[in-house]
Parts: sequence; C-alpha cells; structure tokens
Amino acid sequence: MTRIRLLTAAVLVVGVVAGPSALPAAAPAAPAAPAAVSSAVSAQSPNPALEAAIAGLPTADATAALVRVGGKEGVWRGGSGVHDLRTDRPADPAARFRAGSVTKVFTAAVALRLAEEGLLDLDRTARSYLPDLLPAAYKNVTVRQLLNHTHGIPPAGFPATTVEESYEIRFQVHDPRAMVRSATSKPPEFAPGERQHYLNIGYTVAGLLIERVTGDSYERQVARRVLKPLGLGDTYFPGANPRIIGPHNHGYQTMRLDDGTVGLRDVSVWGATDAWAAGDIISTTADLERFTRALFQGRVVRGPLLEEMFALPKATDFKTGEPAAYSVGLSMKVLGGREVWGKTGGRWGYNAAVAATRDGSRTLVYSVNSTDAKGQAMNKVAQDIMVATYGRP
Repeated sequence: MTRIRLLTAAVLVVGVVAGPSALPAAAPAAPAAPAAVSSAVSAQSPNPALEAAIAGLPTADATAALVRVGGKEGVWRGGSGVHDLRTDRPADPAARFRAGSVTKVFTAAVALRLAEEGLLDLDRTARSYLPDLLPAAYKNVTVRQLLNHTHGIPPAGFPATTVEESYEIRFQVHDPRAMVRSATSKPPEFAPGERQHYLNIGYTVAGLLIERVTGDSYERQVARRVLKPLGLGDTYFPGANPRIIGPHNHGYQTMRLDDGTVGLRDVSVWGATDAWAAGDIISTTADLERFTRALFQGRVVRGPLLEEMFALPKATDFKTGEPAAYSVGLSMKVLGGREVWGKTGGRWGYNAAVAATRDGSRTLVYSVNSTDAKGQAMNKVAQDIMVATYGRP
C-alpha cells in the first residue's frame, strides 16, 4: 500500500486525541475521497496550477495548505485539507501557524532599522556589543556577517539528533545565551566572510544584539517596530508556551511511534525556544502577506539599508561550494527566469514561506502542514505551490 493510501485510510478510521498524541499506523483500506478545496479561487485571476498544487489534501505529504498570491500580476486565495485528522473539519483559512525561519526576516528588518537609527553598525564587530558573551576567537565577526550567514560560528550543541529524540524533549526551555556559549566554545568553521553556512546561531546572536543596544526585549522591539505599525494583530512570539494561541490547523509529523511502527503524530504542541529570534514566530497568511508587501515597498526598512536584503555576499556555500544564496534576512532563487526573493521556514508539522519578485509584482505566502517539515528535500506540496506561482528553476 502506498503512503498516500495509508494516510487517507488513517483519516477515515483512526482517531487522534487533541494535543501531542500519536496516530497509529492504519490497517489497509481503500482511499477516501480527497478533501475539497475550502477557499474559493478569486475570479480576478484563475490559476489551475495553484488549484492543482493544493488539491486533494490530506495526502502523505501534507494535511492542509493555505495560499495567498498577490501583486499586479493577479490575486489568488486558496486553501485545502483538514483542520485535524480526528474530526476531518475543513482547514481554517485564517489559521495561525508556526512560520519557522520566516522569523529571520523580522529579525533582520529590526536590525536594519536600528542601523538606520545609528544604534547598530553593520560593519562593527558583534563582540564589541557583546564582549561578555562572544570570545576572542570570534572577535572579527561583524553584525552584517551574523545576518548573512558568513560568520563562521558553528551550531550550538543540541541533545537530540532524531525527530523522535526531539519530540521527547519538546517542552525543554532553551536559553539563547547558553546556546551562544555552546556554539562559541567550539572553533570557527571558517574565517568570517569566506564562506556561507545557513544556521540559526547568527540570528540568535542578532536577537541578543537587539536587546543589548535597545535595553529592551527582542520580542517587544519587533512588536514596536514592525508588528504594531503594520497592524499584524495575528502575529506573535510564543515564548515558552508550546501551544499555538487561537485558531490553528494541527500539524503532524511522520515518526516512529511507541509501538515501533512508523506513523503520524500530532505535533501541534511543541516548544520553540531553541529557535527564538531565528525561528519561533507564529503568524497567518494574511499578516505575512501584508508584511511582505510592506517590506518590498520599502515601508519596513527604508533607503539604502533595504538593499542589504537584496545583496548576496561574495562567498561560497560551506557545504556545496556554490555561490552564496542568502542575503541579510532573505534568500534568492531564479524561478521562471526571474529572481524571486523570500524566506522559507519549518517547524515540526509546519512549513511556511514568504516570497516576491524584487519589484513586488508577484507575492506569495503559504502555510503547508507538512508531515516531514524538516526533511532534506523541499515538501512536495510547498514545491508545487512555488512552481505554480513563479515557474520552474
């Protein structure tokens, strides 16, 4: 039996209790009819490719998807899948979700705003702001290098290497300073500026920099400088609360269960303090679309500093040797023959992305309740959405 048949059978015959519980492997059964697309497609700009990209959920790859496409090239709204596998209720189109590393765009925007105000200098060393935290081995790392992943700081040590081990410690609270100390106790991966290695740790340090130069919490600074001015009322930082406050579609992860079988577990309740300023934000597609439009229009970061978000460093990737693909806060990929800038994010059970062409003529925001949100390959539903919106690489 295929993985898709197993999942649709599970939707039919297996109950899932609320919270972080297990969905046991299902007995063989005929596939059920797919869930209907729950949001109408805008008549202004029909898009059969986008309809097809999210049709038929839940599948083995995802249980729900929410999509918003905007810009002068046309507007499209769509949703598919279920709120949860226990009730089969349609997915909530206004649901909040974990946006993962999309958080980095907010962090970078605040850092650039502080640079505009003269509170941060992108060319100054991070250690000059945090001498009590960063050791001499990292004395040459600049603020800009933290933000574009060319700093050379290795990842912090983490007590889990598999999803199952991570699930067991999902409520553990992580202190950002302790994580930085763990990372900087190890030797640098490379000299600052030479290579690019996409990691969370640079943004953890950036969050602490924001706190140091403002004398305020990272979360309040993002709220003051971005969330409140833009009216992003459904976007917030969860802190140590492992639950998503308000309406949300459940996230599920494929993993080994207690009985030794592999199946889906409800992972909606899961702490995100390990990510903090690099990946713990919770939002909605409507809020992220508003943020993306404002960012690309220069209403969040203004003037020359905005160009930092669209400038790739002259470095090569630490693992592949290919040219750097990450700027300050964003990344770039050529799709359909044009540059698309944005950021993807993943937390267990949830994938998200914001993206736009440089002129903002076509924007995309999606939330996909992926069953393997941290897999090596891009989730198929998310990939199909991206290709349907912009074209193939």
